[in-house]
Amino acid sequence: MRCLLVLIVSFYLQFIGALPAPDPRPSNDLVRKDSLPTSFQWSSSGPLIAPKSDSYNIAGIKDPSIVYHGDKYHVFASTAKASGYNLVYLSFSDFSQAASAEFHYLDQTPIGTGYRAAPQVFYFAPQKLWYLVYQNGNAAYSTNPDINNPAGWSAPKNFYSSMPSIIEQNIGDGNWVDMWVICDASNCHLFSSDDNGHLYRSQTSVANFPNGMGNTVIALQDSDRYALFEAANVYSTGDGKYLLLIEAIGSDEARYFRSWTSTSLAGSWAGLADTEANPFARSNNVKFDGNAWTESISHGEMVRSQVDQTMTISPCNLRYLYQGMDPNASDDYNALPWKLGLLTQTNSAC
Repeated sequence: MRCLLVLIVSFYLQFIGALPAPDPRPSNDLVRKDSLPTSFQWSSSGPLIAPKSDSYNIAGIKDPSIVYHGDKYHVFASTAKASGYNLVYLSFSDFSQAASAEFHYLDQTPIGTGYRAAPQVFYFAPQKLWYLVYQNGNAAYSTNPDINNPAGWSAPKNFYSSMPSIIEQNIGDGNWVDMWVICDASNCHLFSSDDNGHLYRSQTSVANFPNGMGNTVIALQDSDRYALFEAANVYSTGDGKYLLLIEAIGSDEARYFRSWTSTSLAGSWAGLADTEANPFARSNNVKFDGNAWTESISHGEMVRSQVDQTMTISPCNLRYLYQGMDPNASDDYNALPWKLGLLTQTNSAC
């Protein structure tokens, strides 16, 4: 009876706010250990977000990063045109509103003009700050205490004083691109690609982040540069495992994603759905409503409601915001008409 009374009082105090509210995230013991399938099936929306007819006159919108926070979706993306790249922010409460969402061009903020591309957004809980990670020729970041305020981003700072030597030694004629940060309990890890068959990983302690990024190693490599090209995403699936996605260029020259899993951010990485025949996401496992508006499933990010630096996703009923384009389009790479669409998993094992 005494135990029962203690429980009743505890619940009552929690209800009136005397105790911390329970963590709203799903408990790991509610997630099936086999919830990631070994093959994937998807349905795709049509284009949801496209360049607007405005003074910026961009050709494509690319490389989206997305979080769901405060009852709305926040999307950061690259703006692309022949003269170069920068970043844009938009928000909406439902994907049906995405096409009409206002564009906030981040070159009008302290992020500034010049080359900025491939953003990743997350909330770094230890500092109570939002981080926007992007490439600017180096690996850069800006911070903001309020994701709702596009003018609040700080001026760029770089993670590295210069390109790490191991990247210089292996990049060949590739490009250092697509930075991605994810943290475990002890360390923050920065992944990047070189368009030459290498995935790199650096790290610093959570306490020292964003400073001290070093110990750069090759995390994964392939002798075929197009099989391990760019746009790496890494997520915690909340069950002691990590999911790695990397964009490849297929035998049909269309973009697609391969996938791997690991029990540690330090690797090693085991193939999950990692071939053209059995990809994570490719034209052969995506069904469209009506005509397929794209043959490429390219640079994107999982829709996340868990916003912090652990990049935790539920492995159930995945949704992935990606870039695609008219397969008949042809132009210089920077001037291609990329748009954003949404994949929804149709074979969840949960």
